[in-house]
Amino acid sequence: MGAVVAGLGTSFPPQADQDTLWRDYFEKHYTGAAQSLARRIFAHSGVRTRSAAVSPLLEDVSGWSTERRMRRYQVEAMPLGKEAVARALTESGVAADEIGLFAVCSCTGYATPGLDIMLARDMGMSPSVQRLFVGHMGCYAALPGLGAVSDFVAARGRPALLLCAELTSLHIQPPGARADTQQIVAHALFSDAAAAVVVRPGGRGYAVREVAAVTDTSTADHMTWEMTDLGFRMGLSPRVPNVLALHVRGLVDGLLGRHGLTVADVDGWAVHPGGPRILSTVEEQLALPPDALDASKATLAAHGNCSSPTVLLVLDALRSRPEPPRSIVMLAFGPGLTLYATLLGWDEAG
Repeated sequence: MGAVVAGLGTSFPPQADQDTLWRDYFEKHYTGAAQSLARRIFAHSGVRTRSAAVSPLLEDVSGWSTERRMRRYQVEAMPLGKEAVARALTESGVAADEIGLFAVCSCTGYATPGLDIMLARDMGMSPSVQRLFVGHMGCYAALPGLGAVSDFVAARGRPALLLCAELTSLHIQPPGARADTQQIVAHALFSDAAAAVVVRPGGRGYAVREVAAVTDTSTADHMTWEMTDLGFRMGLSPRVPNVLALHVRGLVDGLLGRHGLTVADVDGWAVHPGGPRILSTVEEQLALPPDALDASKATLAAHGNCSSPTVLLVLDALRSRPEPPRSIVMLAFGPGLTLYATLLGWDEAG
């Protein structure tokens, strides 16, 4: 019996308008040439609003130590994760103590005991629940996470739960006059969110048909997430879309071909909106219709790039349509450079 997505829940900290964030914080964060460049990047980010558990409009964390940021992570991530998990469990009809595996993905904070232990306790999961923490995989982590819980469900015949929770707002870097494009892009795009998915054996819902990946280690330096004394620092090369262009068509064609499908057979695309250039590259390489990535573009505009939860936010938007798609390809990208793809197919009965 295969693994089926039975419930999905999301949660967000308070939102802020992108223009307000620029005017009331980031415009003052940069000076000289950096300010001029940042103004253009913020204006063309594709982001309209985004969320921050620790808003720069209220607290400037850019000078905080990593220790202080990590302590705050646990405080803010717990209620965010709890809300997403509760919503996913409610929709699925699965009780917390029925969960056999609880997997948590996050690259923006670490603590022991962590979210997996504390949320399992607070949500009433069984003491025998198995736990898995996936750290530092970045924006694509939801898909290997989904693969892990789906494999558990298929092998054990028990429900599993995946939570992706990210607080990128804790990693704003110190200001400077030097025009560091990579940091400016990160500051313009990233946001906070949590998304949880309950997967069960069989039943009505989106069946997880396959999870596939390709990693180009020759471009490992194109995307980095380095621990520093002042939080985690993003490295984001402008060449990332070029690498995606080399691999995304082959990955998708291979995945679909193994199931007797082509790109034309897919009526739902949940593509991680890493930024406008990422989406335009995927659209071009897959020769998609102009409206195929509307859900991804709308997610970027409303929520920004929330790292690992983001592709699940796009999936939630697709399944909430008046006529949800029958087949969905999920795509997400991150350090490695790594591309992950997942095929979902609607199943009436399991």
